[in-house]
Amino acid sequence: MIAVAQNRIARPAAALLGRAGEMRGELARRTALARQEAPEGVRGPALPLLMGEVAALWPGNRRELKGYEALRSRPVMVLPGFGAHPVRMRPMINSLSRAGHRAKDWGEGLNLGVSEDLMERLLDRLERRHAREGEPLSLVGWSLGGLIAREMAKRAPNAVAQVITMGSPISGNPRANNAWRLYQFVTGHTVDAPPVETEIAAKPPVPTYALWSPRDGIIAPRAAKGLPGERDQAIALRCRHLGFASDPEAVLAVLKVLDADD
Repeated sequence: MIAVAQNRIARPAAALLGRAGEMRGELARRTALARQEAPEGVRGPALPLLMGEVAALWPGNRRELKGYEALRSRPVMVLPGFGAHPVRMRPMINSLSRAGHRAKDWGEGLNLGVSEDLMERLLDRLERRHAREGEPLSLVGWSLGGLIAREMAKRAPNAVAQVITMGSPISGNPRANNAWRLYQFVTGHTVDAPPVETEIAAKPPVPTYALWSPRDGIIAPRAAKGLPGERDQAIALRCRHLGFASDPEAVLAVLKVLDADD
């Protein structure tokens, strides 16, 4: 009886120790990813710009745009940036809806990185809404959300009317930003080897607009602006990176693109 009881205790304890060891190993692996050296000559925005992002977090800066009426109503899907929940996109979604668009978030909650499973769910949601709406959707993506939106448009161009990226690193070295180390720690993979097959700089076969800002403290402005062959039009704003989802200037820019591309 004593031996049986000891075995019943020992087996779960051994399993717990094994899992703890696996967790320590995974933590060490992700920490090593976060500590990788940046390639020579590649860097994100300067420290003063990065520190300036703090102001964009102030709740008082999240204002909805009022008084704008869209030329026609469009179905819109809004995708959040890395580490952001759709609630951060609420000012954008509410402003677009108030203007007359049928704007909804991506339906995936917190954005913790891309995967093939995520892409499959998003494409399924995109196609179903496309069929329900009777017309292609406009995709509005903030930072990583913009990269995901571009990939969706490459895989299902028939269901996408246009892609609008906001501070998304669509060009150049994927480490030309101040978030790649955090991204690698959280996702467990390097920024230049995502778990989906894609060519980030390749322009989707739909109208593509890149909103960028010289005041961006997270993504290098040149990376978000892109080159002529990587997007159809680049639009310069003055907001911070963390303000793209809620700054009235950014919201107005998105509304104007939705009206212009008709």
